[in-house]
Amino acid sequence: MITPDYCRTMARYNAWQNQQLFDALETVPLETLTQGRGAFFGSILGTLNHVLWGDQIWMSRFDPSVQPPDGGIVDSAALYPTLGAWSAARFHMDGKIRHWAETLRALNLTGQLHWHSAAAGREMSAPISLCVAHMFNHQTHHRGQVHAMITAAGLTAPVTDLFLMPEFAE
Repeated sequence: MITPDYCRTMARYNAWQNQQLFDALETVPLETLTQGRGAFFGSILGTLNHVLWGDQIWMSRFDPSVQPPDGGIVDSAALYPTLGAWSAARFHMDGKIRHWAETLRALNLTGQLHWHSAAAGREMSAPISLCVAHMFNHQTHHRGQVHAMITAAGLTAPVTDLFLMPEFAE
């Protein structure tokens, strides 16, 4: 389904996108970042927090050295109260994702992953490769929501096209 090279590319894309979002938002007032905008996780910061929470929960399943986040999905939008706090935690998690992806081998993407999903309220099992693809898809899905909220707020949203990532755009 996916390869270690795909994971490495997506890990770099994820970190690039998150840095671009921070750069675009670092001067935006907290009130603007936390304003409810009708998105599932409420605000720009709430949605960014949820993406980080999702990465923390999935990475804790893929890599035992990663601690799961405090709280459940309901609490995920309030993970970090400011963009600065989010950015520091995001940078740390992006480093963990990149390190994990750099050490992946094809064998690590085979087999089943078993976990308890509080969101589903039951034990789950799915192919590891599908779960990894889901993590990267989840990031992109919710960053798309953030992009739409940034645009709706009259701010300039960053470029999101994978082929425009600096390593490919040269």
